[in-house]
Amino acid sequence: MKIILTAVVLLFAHLATAQAPTGDLHSEIEVWSGGGHSVPGGTSHTGVWNLGVRYGWVLTNPHGPGFLSGQFEYAVDVVPAYAIFQPANTAFGAGINPFNVKWLFTPHGHVAPYIELGGGVLFTNHNVPTRTSAINFTPGAAMGVHFLGGNLVWSAELRYQHISNAGLAYYNPGINTLQLRLGIGKFSRR
Repeated sequence: MKIILTAVVLLFAHLATAQAPTGDLHSEIEVWSGGGHSVPGGTSHTGVWNLGVRYGWVLTNPHGPGFLSGQFEYAVDVVPAYAIFQPANTAFGAGINPFNVKWLFTPHGHVAPYIELGGGVLFTNHNVPTRTSAINFTPGAAMGVHFLGGNLVWSAELRYQHISNAGLAYYNPGINTLQLRLGIGKFSRR
């Protein structure tokens, strides 16, 4: 864990000052961690925790009317640490989310809200949920806010994520989770 924290500190120490994603096109780099619990609609009594790194590209200049004004971002998440706390066992795994589209609303002061849709694949050492598959897909949606200022951008979001094998196994109850995700990162000019 000390190695990961040292790497994160060194990564952000050499980057230029953070900029709000407005006007020019930017890229985003972020380290995040999230966790939560299952909600109705699938397997219950299940908790999740994950840790990942995101790289994103702001694809458009600001556009749109009034309070809906903003920019599109495409991002990829690498998730090297994932834990699913199930009644039968705890499954550990890793994943990748190659599809994340995000609408970054125009910042108001030091606050930039956003909404996001995305998904990917998760590989675990035990079946998730129990008696299903060790390969699952992870579609989700989030709403959050970036806190701009200084060299770093902090983020907080509420994420709904579905974990399911999409029919790879006969039994497919899935897990629906509500997670709180916190991150620290930067926007920098491309």
